[in-house]
Amino acid sequence: MTERTTHAVVLGGSLAGLLAARALADVADRVTVVERDVLPAGPEPRKGLPQARHVHQLWSGGAHAMEELLPGIVGRLREAGAHRLPVTTDMVALSPYGWYRRWAESHHMLLCSRDLLDATVRAAVLADERIEVVQGTEVLGPVGTAAAVTGVRIRTHDSPERTLSADLVVDCTGRASRTAGWLTDLGLPAVERREVNSGVAYASRVFRAPEAAREAFPVVNVQPDPRAGKPGCGGVLLPIEDGRWIVTLFGSRGGEPPTEAEDFVRYAREELRHPVIAELLAHAEPLTDVAYTRTTANRRHHYERMPAWPENFAVLGDALCALNPIYGHGMSVAAQSAVALRDVIRRQGWGAAGLSRRIQRAVARPASAAWDLALGMDVFYPGATENGPTLRDRLLAAYVGRLLYTATGNGRIARRVTDVTSLERGAEVLLAPSVLLAALFGPLKPPLSGPPLTAEERKAAGLR
Repeated sequence: MTERTTHAVVLGGSLAGLLAARALADVADRVTVVERDVLPAGPEPRKGLPQARHVHQLWSGGAHAMEELLPGIVGRLREAGAHRLPVTTDMVALSPYGWYRRWAESHHMLLCSRDLLDATVRAAVLADERIEVVQGTEVLGPVGTAAAVTGVRIRTHDSPERTLSADLVVDCTGRASRTAGWLTDLGLPAVERREVNSGVAYASRVFRAPEAAREAFPVVNVQPDPRAGKPGCGGVLLPIEDGRWIVTLFGSRGGEPPTEAEDFVRYAREELRHPVIAELLAHAEPLTDVAYTRTTANRRHHYERMPAWPENFAVLGDALCALNPIYGHGMSVAAQSAVALRDVIRRQGWGAAGLSRRIQRAVARPASAAWDLALGMDVFYPGATENGPTLRDRLLAAYVGRLLYTATGNGRIARRVTDVTSLERGAEVLLAPSVLLAALFGPLKPPLSGPPLTAEERKAAGLR
C-alpha cells in the first residue's frame, strides 16, 4: 500500500499567495494556485493591485522569512537592482516628535518597485515543479461543511464549473476576500471584524534621481502629526532600481494630495511639515504621471477568535489583515505568515485534529503585531472609526508616542523601536524595565533642527 498524496489549493496569485504556495510545497505533494487574472511574465503591473504604484519596502523581518522560503531570493533582488538600506543609518525621517538621528545599523529594508519584487518572487516560486498555477479562473466558493472544507469550486472563462479537491484550502485573495460570507453560508457564526479607515489618499510619481544620487541615497520620510488637530499630510521618498526615486504623498480627509502632476511638488512643499521632499524633487526628472488610490483602510478579521473553525481551511495576507500600505508591513507579514503556515503543518502533520485552527492562530501573530503598529497612528484621525479610539488604543498610543519621542535622542531606544517596526522582535521588548525607565527619562540628546542629510548627500541631490 502507498501513502495518500496531499494536495493544497491556494486562492490568489498575489505575493501572499505565492509565498504560501512555496511554504506548502515543503509539506504537501502538490500545490495548485488559483488566480482570477493572467499573471504578467515579467516586472509589469498586475491587475487588481492598486497599491503597486506606490511606495513599498520589505522590512528585514520579512526579508529573513522570504529568504527562508526561497533561499537566494534576496541576492536575486539585489542583482536585479533592489537597494539594501540599513535602519536607521540611511533614514532621514521626521516623526511626530522631531527628526530621528541616523544611528548605527540595527536592521535593514529592501527597496525596489513592487513589480520587480513580485516578478522575482513569482519566477522563483513557479520554478518549483510541485506548484501549478491555474490562471484566468474564478473561485466560486468552498466545498464542505461547517466542520471541514474538502475543496473549492472554480470556473475558467466560459467553461462549466468544476471542483478542486484539497487537503487544505488557503485564502490569499486580499482585500476582496469573500471568506467571511463563505463561512456564514456554511453555517458558522459571523466573524469579529474591525476597520480603521483614516481616509488617507495616496498620490505617487516616479522620478529619475540626479545622477550623483542614483547609486545610493537614504529614505526620506516626513510623517504627519495626528495631534495637530488638522488633516495629516506626509510623504515618503524611496530609492528604487535603475537610479529612480518613487515618491508617495499622502493626506487624510480634508488634506488629500493632488491628482494632477503640476500640483505634486507644490503639495510636498506647502502641506508637509517640512519641505525637504519638495527640495529634493526640484532636481529630479519626473518619469510618470500621478498614480492615485484611496484603498488604504486597515481591516482585520479575527478568524483566530471564532468559536468554531472548519478543518482544512486557512486565511492569510490581506484577506486576514489588510493594512495601510504607508507603514510597509503587508509584504513582511505575508512572508512571516507563510513560514508559520509551513511550520505548524510540519509540527502537527496532515490530518491532525484542529490543524487549521492552529494554523489560523499562528498566522494571526505577525498580523497582530503589524495591526497594533498601524493603529497607533491611524485610529486618531477624525472619522477613522465609528466610535473613536478605545481605551486600549489611547494607552498604547500614549506609551508608543513616549518611546518615539525618546528614540529621537536615545540610540538604544531607537534600536528597540526598530526591533518591532522591522518585525524582527515582538512588542514585548518595549515593555522591558530598562525601556520603561528610558521612556520615563526621555531623549538623552537635544532635538535636531533639520533633516540629517550629510554634506555629500545634499551635494549629490543638488541641494545647497
